[in-house]
Amino acid sequence: MKAFRALVLAVGSLTWAAAAAQEARTLREAFEGKFLIGAAVNERQFTGADTAGVRVLKEHFNAVVAENCMKCQSLHPEENRYDFTRADRFVDFAEKNGMTVIGHTLIWHSQLPDWFCSDGKGGNASPELLKRRMKEHITAVVGRYKGRVKGWDVVNEAIEDNGSFRKSKFYEILGPEYIYLAFQYAHEADPEAELYYNDYSMANPGKREGVVRLVKELKRRGLRVDAVGMQAHLGMEWPPVDGFEKSMLAFAGAGVKVMITELDLSALPAPRANVGANIADTAEYRKELNPYPDGLPKELSDAWMERMGDFFSLFLKHRDIVTRVNLWGVADGDSWLNYWPVSGRTDYPLLFDRSHRPKPVVDRIIREASTVGTEKTN
Repeated sequence: MKAFRALVLAVGSLTWAAAAAQEARTLREAFEGKFLIGAAVNERQFTGADTAGVRVLKEHFNAVVAENCMKCQSLHPEENRYDFTRADRFVDFAEKNGMTVIGHTLIWHSQLPDWFCSDGKGGNASPELLKRRMKEHITAVVGRYKGRVKGWDVVNEAIEDNGSFRKSKFYEILGPEYIYLAFQYAHEADPEAELYYNDYSMANPGKREGVVRLVKELKRRGLRVDAVGMQAHLGMEWPPVDGFEKSMLAFAGAGVKVMITELDLSALPAPRANVGANIADTAEYRKELNPYPDGLPKELSDAWMERMGDFFSLFLKHRDIVTRVNLWGVADGDSWLNYWPVSGRTDYPLLFDRSHRPKPVVDRIIREASTVGTEKTN
């Protein structure tokens, strides 16, 4: 009798899994109850000009991040002038389509207007002036979208690959205190919003250790930090899946959730090994950096599909600690990788091709996500 009951349970489980796999036809359906599946949205999409991109977003994604319009340079071009026009349209677009909004980003050394860290006379702003500007900016931005944005990338890319603090203007003027103040100001502006630290090259052991130290220090000071955003700008060889997994587990072990925040997988050669996503990096254009302008060879395409699928398998394996997976763009033609490290490259880094058709790996991801349980601790 026990054996019979076990057989019935096993058959029932298989039947349920098969039914779930058949029912889920989109990414958002497949990941329901597991974690959010999101994409970075550009202006042509949130204004409705890119109708094909909007169709894919509505069908497959339930979370969105603004590619550029919520960065300081866009929102706060002059000290006494904000421009919320595009950010308002982005948030309206998300809400209209039932998508979770993630704010990106409050404090970042890049895409920062020149005035922000300057005294206006060719020197640095004083510590007191910079603190005031930070608080005013964060309060204005977070406060405007209070209750509409689920969480914010509060500080972006503040740790070097060796685990030390990036020597940005913020750090030069305030030291690491600027990070703690940013989290404090963000929480004061919206106590209900989740707060995240976001960075690239997170599989590097040095950066992993540096981010863990930062998270622990934020917690020691009693500051809210809900998750670490791991920018998953992947290459065909770097990072290793197990190295990425080690960082996921290390961050969870520090007491926060994990978000995969800027996922793409470049099929093209990098100008040097272990390159991250520092947009200041450039390389002299060489033909070997753009080897497949007319499409990937089948062998490479198959390898790309397998590697992207393997990373999604990893995210599903750790769905108890992962709260969001976010592609950095909707379709291949949208990707920043077509312009980095040099302009004119043709890359194939996302789940949907230039014609907005799902790549074969999407079916694998949907099937796998549909056949795993939804048990979570977050």
